[in-house]
Amino acid sequence: MRVTAVLVAYNRRELLRESLAALAAQSRPVDRLVVVDNASDDGSVEVAAEMLEAWGERARHIELTENTGGAGGFATGIAAAVVEDDTDWVWVMDDDTVPGPDALAGALETYERYRASGPDDLAVMGSRVVWTDGEDHPMNTPKPKIRASEAERARAASVDAMEIRSISFVSAFLRAARVREQGLPIADYFLWNDDFEYSARLLRGARGLYVPASVVTHRTVKRGSSDQDPGPRFFYEVRNKLWVFRRSPALFGWEKLLYSAATARRWFRTFRASRDRAQLRDCLRRGWKAGWLTAPRSTRDVLRNAGVPVDVMYEVEKLSRLNDR
Repeated sequence: MRVTAVLVAYNRRELLRESLAALAAQSRPVDRLVVVDNASDDGSVEVAAEMLEAWGERARHIELTENTGGAGGFATGIAAAVVEDDTDWVWVMDDDTVPGPDALAGALETYERYRASGPDDLAVMGSRVVWTDGEDHPMNTPKPKIRASEAERARAASVDAMEIRSISFVSAFLRAARVREQGLPIADYFLWNDDFEYSARLLRGARGLYVPASVVTHRTVKRGSSDQDPGPRFFYEVRNKLWVFRRSPALFGWEKLLYSAATARRWFRTFRASRDRAQLRDCLRRGWKAGWLTAPRSTRDVLRNAGVPVDVMYEVEKLSRLNDR
C-alpha cells in the first residue's frame, strides 16, 4: 500500500508545524506528502518549505494564489495525490489535525484485516478524533451507517471498527481507485459540508469504516460540537446543505429526508444557543436563497485561476468531468 498524505493549510503557522512534525514521525512512514497552502499570509508558506526539505522528492508544496477554502484546497490536494498512478490511499487532514504516532499504521492494519475477511470493497476510513484532553471531539463524532446489514456490522466489528456512511476531512483515508471513479470534492462549497457530500458520494455502493486504532487530535480552540454558533459562516452551512440535498447524487432519497430532519433539529439548537440570532437569520435567508437559486460551479472552473500547477490542473479537469455527469 502506498499512502499520500494531503494537508491543507491556511494561516495557522504553529499548528501547521506541529501537524507536519507528527506526519514525519509516523511509525509507518507516509510514502508521499502534499501540502496545499490556501494563500496564507502569516508565514505558513515558509514553515512548510522549511519542514518539507527533509522529505525531499517525496513531498510537494502547492501554493495557491487565492484562498479557495477547505473544499478547494482538498480538491487540489487529492488531485495532486492521484496524479501518481501508484497511490493506493489518500490521507486528508487540515492543519489543525495532529496525528498520533500510529495513526497511519492503525488504519492500514485495520484495512488489511478487513480485506482478509471478505471482498476488498473498502472505500473510506476515518480516524478516531480526540480533543486536546484526550476525549472524543464532539465535532467529529462518527455515526453508524443507517440500515447497515447484520453482515456489514459484524464484519466491521470483527476488525474492531464501525460501518459508516460519511466522515469528516479531519482525518480521512480515501481509496485512490474510488477517487478516480467518483471525481473530486466540489470546490465551490468553499467551507463546510464538502467532506460530508464527498465521503457520502464515495461511500454510495461501497464500504466505509470508523477506525478507533487510528487516533488524531483536532486542536480546535474549544471542544465544541457541530451545533455551536458558527457566526457568519452559517451561510455556508445553509447553502451547502441545500446543495447536498437538492443537487448531489451522494445520498439516496430516503437518506435525504432523514438528514434534512436532523439538519433542521441542529439548526434549531444553533439558534437557541446563539447570542446573535439576527446574524444567523440573515445567514439563513441568504444561504436559503443561494441554495435554491444557484448551483455549485464546476471544480475546474473554481480552481482554474487559483495557481494550481499544470499537471494537477490537468487531473482536476479530468476528474471534474466525473462530477459533472
